[in-house]
Amino acid sequence: MTKKILYIGNDLRVDSFTATYISFLSKMLRKEGFKVKTASAKNNKLVRLAEMLCLIFKYHATTDIVIIDTYGATNFYYAYLVGRFCQSYKIPYVPILHGGNLPERLDKNPKLSSNLFRNAYVNVAPSNFLKNEFESRGFNDLKLIPNSIDLKDYPFKRREIFRPKLLWVRRFQRRYNPKMALRVLELLSIDHKDAELCMVGPEKDGSMQECKRLANKKKLNVKFTGKLKKKEWAAISTEYDFFINSTTIDNTPISVIESMSLGLPIISTNVGGMPILIEHSKDGILVNSEDEQMMLAEIKRIIDNPEIGKKLAFNAREKAESFGWKNVRKDWLEVINHVG
Repeated sequence: MTKKILYIGNDLRVDSFTATYISFLSKMLRKEGFKVKTASAKNNKLVRLAEMLCLIFKYHATTDIVIIDTYGATNFYYAYLVGRFCQSYKIPYVPILHGGNLPERLDKNPKLSSNLFRNAYVNVAPSNFLKNEFESRGFNDLKLIPNSIDLKDYPFKRREIFRPKLLWVRRFQRRYNPKMALRVLELLSIDHKDAELCMVGPEKDGSMQECKRLANKKKLNVKFTGKLKKKEWAAISTEYDFFINSTTIDNTPISVIESMSLGLPIISTNVGGMPILIEHSKDGILVNSEDEQMMLAEIKRIIDNPEIGKKLAFNAREKAESFGWKNVRKDWLEVINHVG
């Protein structure tokens, strides 16, 4: 009998930075023959929550399993309420753990966290970082299934030289430290007058406007694209030669995995799950959080020694291939088919 799945998350498809995993995973599960309904694509938070809960109310009698994208910020409360609805209707549910700030949520709201995660059928951790963080707090029902990407959407570009052209992809939010990218560009521009930065992502907390003011004040060559679909920023990436990740908190962001596939040498702050995702000096470079001088030095080293960049890009592509659907398919089928 075909399993029926409700997938609850922020299905804002045009906004790849808040849309999370739902559009990709729901598509792949449908291809596997499952019947999948999703919620919600509504921008208004209250309307979105109402649609999520109404979906469970409407289809609870015919649903075999509920998948819940779960984050540490406001989305956590959505996930908690969805979990409570599932418990009341006795529907097995599976939170997918996202976001480097989820461990903080476990500590800040232990009762709500315990109710949500201990009553789950299983908790799916996309990285060993989150798996270890949960297990260290006494949560044992975890299954490691890495985030997956559709590799054909992220073709590898072989680069022979590396120009001072930087790409940054994230929501404009202070926790992701976008101003560090501008400080790196400012320093890089001293010796490389043709240095430029493209910043892709939507506004979240006023950080984009702060960055635009800083860029204008410093007369920096920065392009702000706003929200882009994944395929759009993947196409733009061919014009740039470095991917920089300046965040102060992280898990294993999809944007970094996608950049690995595209052939961009990645230079990231060494926070959260990044040292688990990136093997320093093999498939990426890790620098200290807030250390723009260190990030600058690594960029200049690759510009001066392109063989380093080529090696990093090739190894990163190999690692990205391990995140293809064929490598996680078996684990997801095991979770879903064992329910009921």
